[in-house]
Amino acid sequence: MSALHTTNNTMRTTSIVRIRNESPTVKTFTFIDKLCSKAKPGQFLMLWIPGIDEIPLSIMDAGDNLVSVSVKAVGDATLHLHTLEAGATIGVRGPFGNNFTESRGRVLLVGGGTGIAPLFFLAKQLAAKTERLSFVEGAKTKDELLFVHELKGVCNEKTLITTTEDGTVGLQCMVTQPLAELLDTEKFDMIYTCGPEVMVKKIFEMTEQRKLPLEASLERLMRCGIGLCGSCVIGKYRVCRDGPVFNAAQLREVTEELGISKLGFDGSRIPL
Repeated sequence: MSALHTTNNTMRTTSIVRIRNESPTVKTFTFIDKLCSKAKPGQFLMLWIPGIDEIPLSIMDAGDNLVSVSVKAVGDATLHLHTLEAGATIGVRGPFGNNFTESRGRVLLVGGGTGIAPLFFLAKQLAAKTERLSFVEGAKTKDELLFVHELKGVCNEKTLITTTEDGTVGLQCMVTQPLAELLDTEKFDMIYTCGPEVMVKKIFEMTEQRKLPLEASLERLMRCGIGLCGSCVIGKYRVCRDGPVFNAAQLREVTEELGISKLGFDGSRIPL
């Protein structure tokens, strides 16, 4: 293990600087950490909630010694994190994993749920460098759409498409429905995606049919973050060390598992 990676893997304690409500179930936590503040879009960190657990989180923003993560309350650890206030002590390791590669042409970002967080980080970095930046975001309902106002400032309203399953805002459909027409009518130099793996699989199939480049960030169970425990394995890859960002060629190697099954907490294979 390199000296740099050893340093990244050292647990640092820090304090929450601020907390922002993003939706009824999602909060963004910002804290000081010099190492993670140098992270690139697509990388993740391990966040320790004292006395509870340590969890992997995509980095939503980083810079000036500050790092932010957007967290949905879905289990014991995240529910407890949501009860904390500014000033509370947490622990952090990272940043870990690889990052999205930068494209300077016409790019499309497609996200669902909290998968929007790393894509929002990427969009902000690409905005001034790309020829055209388009974004398709989906959620179950209006209240769960994240960073819509901020994304309008990055993309502009014409290149931001929102979808909700219940039709409370935007198009009433799954996020992949408007994607088909977009891919058939516009030429993109790169497509980035992050979100539920079933969604990622569908987007991968759509880009493969059209022979388009794709980079996808995968979300899997991660316990160690450094490739030792094997809980995040997909095919021959360890998502924490080989990813979490994978290109189309790598995704072709794991089609028997992608969007179909993953390892559970006890190591058994469970369907997605």
